Amino acid sequence: MSEHRREKMLVEAIQNGTVIDHIPAGKGLTILGRLQLRNAEVRLTVGLNLPSHGGGMKDLIKIDDWRFTEQDAAELALFAPKATVNIIEEYRVVRKFPIGLPETFIGVFVCPNANCITHVEPVESRFSVIQEATLQLRCHYCERAFADTLFTENKS
Repeated sequence: MSEHRREKMLVEAIQNGTVIDHIPAGKGLTILGRLQLRNAEVRLTVGLNLPSHGGGMKDLIKIDDWRFTEQDAAELALFAPKATVNIIEEYRVVRKFPIGLPETFIGVFVCPNANCITHVEPVESRFSVIQEATLQLRCHYCERAFADTLFTENKS
């Protein structure tokens, strides 16, 4: 990458790792928190409220030395279903894929219903996407539907 191009970048380039781009403005810190829960020692660069080529604003996260898989990306789909993941090697994008919203989330989130059996039995949480426009998930076990804003904790 030329020095001239680096000078114009708002966020420093990474040599190897993952760039999550087109995160809706305001969701970057939520995703950052989830990444920190998975690996508190990972080196991250965050850009908030950056101008987007499509107009408007976006957030962006660069993660050094962590190449995302589709599974890694799917865990973030609840917060940024239209974001893009770029895998970087030697400052070049070698793979690019949309996060996309999976049909189900298994073992990713804790059920917001405190009375759900997942809080007392050793089972993985399981949620089905029942509405995409205003995102809602239904718990497989208690069968209650929840808005995406209720999911704040990682399943551990």
